[in-house]
Amino acid sequence: MSCSIEYGNYFFTDMVINAMGPTEQELRKLAEQLGECLLSHGMKLASAESCTGGWLAKIITDIPGSSAWFAGSVVSYSNESKQSLLGVGQSTLDEFGAVSGETVLEMTDGLFSHTEADVAVSVSGIAGPDGGTEEKPVGLVWLSWGKRGKSVFANPFNFDGDREEVRKRSIEQALNCLLDLLVCPQK
Repeated sequence: MSCSIEYGNYFFTDMVINAMGPTEQELRKLAEQLGECLLSHGMKLASAESCTGGWLAKIITDIPGSSAWFAGSVVSYSNESKQSLLGVGQSTLDEFGAVSGETVLEMTDGLFSHTEADVAVSVSGIAGPDGGTEEKPVGLVWLSWGKRGKSVFANPFNFDGDREEVRKRSIEQALNCLLDLLVCPQK
């Protein structure tokens, strides 16, 4: 799965993902690969999650020893928590909404400001079944990821499926984008 187009210091792309959603076992395997890669680089990861509700952190912390490479996670489901915990600006939320590239970029910046993580990933989307609009349909998920002091990426993805499938695909995409960022072989 590919991940980027450059826009200044940020990178954007748009993808529609239609494949069957991953199993918990497949997500864990990706997270294990990411952990091995982070350890080999001497790096730690932090995550900020909205529509996935901490599921990415759960997959990671199910792995024994993940504290060696996982700094922690912020579940920022409401706009208020995005602001108070991650420093997302009210003006960003007013102008672009919670599900936007601008918001996930600020969520990632907030992780770098509030954690010792070297690598960060943020997720915000509309998992459904409600909440979608013509402009932002159910299945739209924005991801942001990057390295501290380096380029940060933000991309929208459109996932088919029910609420659980959208959330699982979001986690899978986040893990794949992190593996790509760190140039880790995917097994």
